[in-house]
Amino acid sequence: MRIGLLGGTFNPIHFGHLHIAEEVLESCNLDQVWFIPTCQPPHKQLAGEVTFACRLAMVEAALAAYPKFFSCDIEGRRGGTSYSVETLQQLHVEWPQHEYFFIMGLDSFQEIGSWKDYPQLFDFAHIVVTARPRFSGSLQELLPVAIADRFCYDSGSKNLQCDTGFALMTVTHTCRDISSTDIRHRVSMNQDVGAQVPLAVFEYIKAHRLYFR
Repeated sequence: MRIGLLGGTFNPIHFGHLHIAEEVLESCNLDQVWFIPTCQPPHKQLAGEVTFACRLAMVEAALAAYPKFFSCDIEGRRGGTSYSVETLQQLHVEWPQHEYFFIMGLDSFQEIGSWKDYPQLFDFAHIVVTARPRFSGSLQELLPVAIADRFCYDSGSKNLQCDTGFALMTVTHTCRDISSTDIRHRVSMNQDVGAQVPLAVFEYIKAHRLYFR
């Protein structure tokens, strides 16, 4: 199957995550999208001391209404700092039959040179960079110099092709800005977040007193 992989702290998961997954699912003709909560993010502190179990439970609650979306606890099972390259390696060991599409935002892609063993990402998956309609640049220009010569433009697919056979592609996403940081702030101030998160997620937040002061 063609599997999209969407990672993040999901602290909490919100409609922005779900909308991006829907657009990539359709644009890349995927069979499923797997949501992978981070155990310990390598580039930032995890806000609010919310456990992996709680963040996974919120993901599962959010995905209940989406038949092609699934949660994946692979980074929680591995523990420690969550490095994407290690997750991709482990996915290939556990489910080698799938073709993987690793989804990341444009901001993250611009910093990919700081990721652990980033050149190896293209040994395991296609990379799907989600960008707003106003983005008119070239992903090739954003590639780290160390790996730029490994890519060439494929006129048929209109994607950049890596010498490993995996592609680097852009998917335009149109969702409005929603941030987990803002949601946490709104909850702490007892403000409504019904437009930002699924009802089941908000019910979980209230039941477990997450983010409340």
